[in-house]
Amino acid sequence: MYKILVVDDEEKIRSLIRKYAEFEGHSVTEATNGMEAVTICRKQNFDIIILDIMMPMLDGFSACAEIRKICDTPIIMLSARGEEYDKINAFNLGVDDYVVKPFSSKELMLRIDAVMKRVSKAGKEPERDVFELEGLKIDFTARIVYIDGQKADLSPKEYDLLFYLVKNANIALTREKLICEVWGYDFYGDDRTLDTHIKLLRRSLGEYSKFIVTLRGVGYRFETK
Repeated sequence: MYKILVVDDEEKIRSLIRKYAEFEGHSVTEATNGMEAVTICRKQNFDIIILDIMMPMLDGFSACAEIRKICDTPIIMLSARGEEYDKINAFNLGVDDYVVKPFSSKELMLRIDAVMKRVSKAGKEPERDVFELEGLKIDFTARIVYIDGQKADLSPKEYDLLFYLVKNANIALTREKLICEVWGYDFYGDDRTLDTHIKLLRRSLGEYSKFIVTLRGVGYRFETK
């Protein structure tokens, strides 16, 4: 359920929006002009604001500018004018959507849902991708490796190699596959480069180097079983 502020000098439009919004379970507060809207926003918080442009006392553009000084509540702007200039001006002021009158109430409700989903998604922290095995912890999101709670100091290629091994845990990876995936198709070195980095990686992992198993004549496997 969203708490919605509807700002429009036309009572019919306010009533229509209220009817559909309340039908979908939202609560609605009304304001008849931009000045009233700014005053209400100073006293209350809303999830989203539906704001008309052409209003007495303070138009929608000016009201939007004042509201943005108070809060960053999502705003959908309504207008009988669909000129590009007005839309650009609105978006430059920080509105989240622009709806031209006459509009479908169902469409407006869908636009409200779309804006709220977008805002909610933007406000969420990305889910962290973390792998843990005994005292080894790998935070893929932050690109950090911990050994018994202490941050390990790995070279960029050691990170790349470890991450690829772990992401393909319990799979036999040939030397060619590892070199191709970690160093790239255009790598002109030899197997010794891979072996050297495996040796350095094992040193960095300490006792947890036991998870990196050498497959004679094949390559390596990160073993968790």
